[in-house]
Amino acid sequence: MANGSNNNSGGSGSRTILIILILLVLALIAAYALGLFNIDQTEEGALPSVSIDAEGGQMPSFDVDTADVEVGTSNTTVEVPKVEVETTKTKVELPTISVDKAE
Repeated sequence: MANGSNNNSGGSGSRTILIILILLVLALIAAYALGLFNIDQTEEGALPSVSIDAEGGQMPSFDVDTADVEVGTSNTTVEVPKVEVETTKTKVELPTISVDKAE
């Protein structure tokens, strides 16, 4: 086509980036709510004293503990139907996930 079928506007890319950022923030909120990580403030922050001769402030420090996630498989027997509408037991490997909450 002479007009070009792939007309990408600048707004589409910005919208995609905004959606990705929103999803990232929601994923972090969900991970914190599920206890996948824990943030403990270990030191209070302080504003600098303001005068002609200002003294430096102090940035807060944090101790972050993350969850231990184990992904593996386990064997189990499930019934699998045959074409003749008969079932047999077949061993299949199923994924497992183990999550230890952060302290």
